[in-house]
Amino acid sequence: MSRIGNNPVAIPEGVTVEVKDNVITVKGKMGELSQPYDTVDIKVEDANVSVTRSSDNKESKAKHGLYRSLVNNMVEGVSKGFTKELELVGVGYRASNQGNRLELALGFSHNIVMSIAPEVKVETVSDKGKNPLIKLTSHDKQLVGQVAAKIRGFRKPEPYKGKGIRFVGEIIRRKAGKSA
Repeated sequence: MSRIGNNPVAIPEGVTVEVKDNVITVKGKMGELSQPYDTVDIKVEDANVSVTRSSDNKESKAKHGLYRSLVNNMVEGVSKGFTKELELVGVGYRASNQGNRLELALGFSHNIVMSIAPEVKVETVSDKGKNPLIKLTSHDKQLVGQVAAKIRGFRKPEPYKGKGIRFVGEIIRRKAGKSA
């Protein structure tokens, strides 16, 4: 029995949900998202979206909670949006952006220039005495996470000094290093 899948998803004001031909479409003030689905039934009643299994086979049991979570993330994304913050820790590490082009100076011989998807808004904050921050905002949770993981992959935090790109609030397990 799926605990997550049985919970209905509340639809806030200003958000519309349509189900047509095994595709669910959610529209709101932040944008529009659509998701194809199978092996489950999705119904919109009153101000709720409910996901039910069409049968009790293994595949539909596995996808019951998945599609409920995807619908919940879509509804939350088009109403509030999602934000990920990355922190650059290291001497000389810098980040700047012009529109959706992100330029990173991470101690390599050249700067890394990355074009970011138009659905994701990027903002860089460089305060004196603090580590530079990169803020990614979008209505699509999966896309924000994917872009953040790609940026983090350029210079993952290392365990000895903690230098690299990390998520804000991420705890890096530190190692002692050589003992004399």
